[in-house]
Amino acid sequence: MSEPAEPEIIVVIDDDAAMRLSCRKILAKAGYRVETFEDGLQGLDGVTRLKPDLAVVDLKMPGLSGLEVITRVHQQDPLLVVVVITGYATIDTAVEAMKAGAYDFLPKPFSPEELRLIVNRGLERRRLSVEARRYEVEQELLKRRFVTFVSHQLQTPLAAVHQYLSVLQQFEDLDAVEVKRREWIERCLKRTDEMQTLIRDWLTLARLESDRLSRERVKVDLRQIIPNIVATYEPLAAQEGIRLEARLAEDACLVRGDPHCLNVLFDNLIINAIKYNRAEGQVTVTAAAAGEEVEVAVADTGVGIPPQYRQFLFDEFFRVRGEGAKKTPGTGLGLAICRKIVTELGGSIAVDSAPGAGSTFRVRLPAWREPVAEAGGNEIIS
Repeated sequence: MSEPAEPEIIVVIDDDAAMRLSCRKILAKAGYRVETFEDGLQGLDGVTRLKPDLAVVDLKMPGLSGLEVITRVHQQDPLLVVVVITGYATIDTAVEAMKAGAYDFLPKPFSPEELRLIVNRGLERRRLSVEARRYEVEQELLKRRFVTFVSHQLQTPLAAVHQYLSVLQQFEDLDAVEVKRREWIERCLKRTDEMQTLIRDWLTLARLESDRLSRERVKVDLRQIIPNIVATYEPLAAQEGIRLEARLAEDACLVRGDPHCLNVLFDNLIINAIKYNRAEGQVTVTAAAAGEEVEVAVADTGVGIPPQYRQFLFDEFFRVRGEGAKKTPGTGLGLAICRKIVTELGGSIAVDSAPGAGSTFRVRLPAWREPVAEAGGNEIIS
């Protein structure tokens, strides 16, 4: 059983004792924790200690004025919502309070319902602001982790290449070292291929995040895209003794999407199905109508995915750990890119898998519908 949420804290700063008492009763009855202070300096100290969600501040107070209080509390907490109350309500004072950073303005006298309404609105504003700020912080942390991880991933192969080349530079031009020279050059090329793949996937994801890669929405025939990808990877599959096959229905392969993104999507899924397969295995790509969508399934007979990893499968840089997975090259960005593309195109992606029984990735995309002419000659998409 979860613990009940702590009540939101409201600070009331007003030199009128009767007003402080009234606000306390009204707001405490509504379920809030209410603390009152009789002048600006005490109120500022209370804000520092209590870290409230909302402050009710009287504009006209002896000593520190309400406007000065607003300015100072926002130096402590820029997201603190301030509601101004005053018995000297004019347009000028309202504008002045808003310029100082007040959320809203309530002239005295006011009813309990008016106070509750304006406080509820202010607290909702506070919740939205805090949530937005939390999201910004999380995104910034994600970006920093992303850059750190990519930098580390690039540093490792780059250091290996540098080491190989440094040693090769010291080799004398003798026949006895020629075999070792060729071997190390091959290793260098492999490492640079890894770096190029990582950089390419990173840039692809960045373009998707900035909405610069999937803007086009046209009729795309998957019978043109998927067979070309299959043909590209047939030599790689043949090296592992893997059978690679596409069975695409003629009447269920037209989708509405971006051709380049769809190439990236199915390229990633098919290469993964080959890499995580078993020797003498099978990769089958099928397409079928599914209501207003087209479902494309990429099935393999490979190592499968343990249940504990499936919730992380589409996360950036996540790599499946387990039998057959450790030695499989990759950046950990391929499936994250797939999910982003499918989401941008208005579709969905899911996986069925069991350890040792292979995996099937199912992609659903909006089926293409020919434009229908409206009266007057305009066209709409049905």
